[in-house]
Amino acid sequence: MNSHWYQMSRDELFTKLKTDENGLTHKEANKRLEKYGKNELPKKKKDSILKIFFDEFKNPILILLLVAVIASLIGNEPIEALAIILIVLIDVSMGTYQENKANNTADALSKLVTVKTKVLRNGKEIVIDSADVVVGDFVFLESGDKISADLRIIEAHNFTVDESILTGESLAVNKHAAPIKDDKLSISDQKNMLFSGTSVVTGRAKAVVVATALKTELGKIADTINNTKEELSPLTIRVNKLSSQISILVIIVALLITVLLISKGIPYNEIFLSVVALAVSAMPEGLPLALTMALTIASNHMAKKQVVAKKLYSVESLGSCTVIATDKTGTLTVNEQTAKKILLPNDLEYDISGVGYEIEGTIAGEKLKYAQELALLGTINNEATLTEEERFGDSIDIAFLVLGQKAKIKTDNIKIIDSIPYESENKYSAVFYEKDGETYCTIKGSLEKVLEFCSDSNLVSKHNIKKLNEQNERLAKDGLRVITLANGKIKKKDRYQESDIKDLTFMGMVGFIDPIRKEVVASIKQCRGAGIKVLMITGDHPLTAFAIAKDLKLTASYDRVTTGAEVDEYFVKGEEAFDEFVKDKVVFTRVTPLQKLEIVESLKRQGEFVAVTGDGVNDAPALRTANIGIAMGSGTDIARETANMIVLDDNFKSIVSGILEGRVAYANVRKIIFFLVSCGLAEVLFFCLAILFDMEMPLVAIQILWLNVVTDGIQDFALSFERAENDIMKEKPRDPKESLFDKTILEEIIVAGTIIGLIVFAVWYYLIKVAHMNVPTARGYIMALMVFIQNIHVFNCRSEHASAFKVPLKNNRLIVFGVIASVLLQVIVMEVDALSALLQTVVVPFSSMIGLFAIASIVLVLMELYKKIRYHKI
Repeated sequence: MNSHWYQMSRDELFTKLKTDENGLTHKEANKRLEKYGKNELPKKKKDSILKIFFDEFKNPILILLLVAVIASLIGNEPIEALAIILIVLIDVSMGTYQENKANNTADALSKLVTVKTKVLRNGKEIVIDSADVVVGDFVFLESGDKISADLRIIEAHNFTVDESILTGESLAVNKHAAPIKDDKLSISDQKNMLFSGTSVVTGRAKAVVVATALKTELGKIADTINNTKEELSPLTIRVNKLSSQISILVIIVALLITVLLISKGIPYNEIFLSVVALAVSAMPEGLPLALTMALTIASNHMAKKQVVAKKLYSVESLGSCTVIATDKTGTLTVNEQTAKKILLPNDLEYDISGVGYEIEGTIAGEKLKYAQELALLGTINNEATLTEEERFGDSIDIAFLVLGQKAKIKTDNIKIIDSIPYESENKYSAVFYEKDGETYCTIKGSLEKVLEFCSDSNLVSKHNIKKLNEQNERLAKDGLRVITLANGKIKKKDRYQESDIKDLTFMGMVGFIDPIRKEVVASIKQCRGAGIKVLMITGDHPLTAFAIAKDLKLTASYDRVTTGAEVDEYFVKGEEAFDEFVKDKVVFTRVTPLQKLEIVESLKRQGEFVAVTGDGVNDAPALRTANIGIAMGSGTDIARETANMIVLDDNFKSIVSGILEGRVAYANVRKIIFFLVSCGLAEVLFFCLAILFDMEMPLVAIQILWLNVVTDGIQDFALSFERAENDIMKEKPRDPKESLFDKTILEEIIVAGTIIGLIVFAVWYYLIKVAHMNVPTARGYIMALMVFIQNIHVFNCRSEHASAFKVPLKNNRLIVFGVIASVLLQVIVMEVDALSALLQTVVVPFSSMIGLFAIASIVLVLMELYKKIRYHKI
């Protein structure tokens, strides 16, 4: 179809679309519906629970555990195999439940609204589902309607449309029916076109459908999204790398032990069993479940703060972001126009307090009666509705009603007798009214238009006009949208027209702005302290965006503000020049969806980990390309389906709270890894030392598995609940490519694992070589010792840097309950014959338990000494 619908005359449209003012017949509509399909965008198919369940098995660590299951079965160790299988099933079940729950939340949001459309069929007006609209349908629109297809306007009366979801422009756009002859107009300049997904703010219109489904502008963007690659989360990358490192470590150690045992002449079947036991000790069996628990807890905390994570691993992704590219309207601002400044021709100024449509606020300045008079005129000349239950109409009109309430004006003595509604062609609205027996006319609009109705005598002089222009410019530079008003007596008539409006007195001007959310400045400051750069991407005018940016303390320099035109100019110069250009900017205005996509890709090339927020169709490509896409709960279906996360309250503060939870989740994952891998290293160490000294293994495979799954499992579960450390939002974001085994944690694992391994082997050597204890009894002692060590070592792992004594127990009381539970379980295992036989352990006397606990405490002492030397934190 011809793309330039906005250029056609009414007759050309009807001929091209084979329709007329009587609309389509039911027969023709059904024929077109069958030929072109429903007016619906193809939705991403919701994953079944079964698919989500099997996708969980793509986790590399789970694959390693399944290999361990096979090895255990080959080694005739069915109990170990069943225990590992149970761990795997619990883990994937939890992951499946959490992700299915998040998907259901997102799906429920998309079903909140069912759109209906009024069309003309067989010459009669009927209401149908928007999905049944076809090309050529004659559509009727009025205030509040959602537009469900791309339309060309045939008639329009005071018709304004909110196109922010498509263009990012926060102000309603005036629309008209006249053809536009210009070629290659952008969407925002096609004033006689209506686009799917947008909504009517004021007025009425008749229009004809020119495109549906994927042929609409919205559909083209949806198609772009489907062809954009989805990013892996940082934790996915890190866990994959960790799995590879663990696999390589297990293989290397297994080969070394195999060679060592062969050199000692050990039979091959015993070698195989020893290697299986070694693999079980080296493998952190509880890690997948612990990771799932840490992310699930963080996800639940996020949900309480209005952030829904659609996939568990995206929880941590938010905490890794280095840049947040956020839209302005509704996220940084309240999306409610507010009167902030009144300027009068006599140089009186008034500052207006209050945010959005809240009635609380005052008007500050001298001679308030003049400000009240201006507020009265704005209230009279108004088409909006404002009650406690309802706010409806043009945002500026609503703001004038709020201003009137702040000014405490009364309209009891006002009788409206006629009006001229706002039309985009006229650029003003007028109201004719009676007051105290006199007839008046008041108009509101732009300065240039209002001055046309004012007499020279009332304006005093050309100097006065110059002053008014300077006032108008001053407000505009502050990012305010300026509305001017005039008023004057006229002759009484039954009906009025434009020619009756003359010799009015210019009354003054009011500056409006969409104010910033109260909590956003502090949130942006918090981001800055956390090393996160905040960028604002908006469809607004550069001066408006700059004024908001200054208030938000994003930038104090206009040099850091750019426009879509400049983005295109630098983009054609090549990636290097474009990246350098983007690097220096903080505010991007008048940008198209494609330009937003280019900005995000540039940031990624610069090594940034980018979070993008958005609510509109225009945001969807950037949401998909971003490392982490954050959709607003009030946004479009496409935005919510594309994003990794959904912010239900549309608030930037919630995003920052999500970042905190993401960082806490990652910190807890590291603590869990520190705990599990250091204990695993210790087991491998005392295992290898026993072989080198020609001694029996201190623990058999089933005992190691018990320690790794039950004792470790309780404590790594407890570590998942650790709260944020005080300085967590003062740390710089971690490099997404950084391994979980970075230098810091690797060093701590080696130190702790070595200390624990040497202590356990020393006790084992004493029990066998000095005390001459039999092997099964000595293994019972070693099991008890390991339980004590693990329960003491968990306190070391509560912080990578701080002393165990400086992390308050009140931050995580589960740690204490975990210690009590795991010790009690060990006592039960020793005392219950069936369990002690299964785990091949014995009862350890109380006095010996006290001695073992004292030995285990050495781990805490030495790790405290290490932290003091390494971090100087004690």
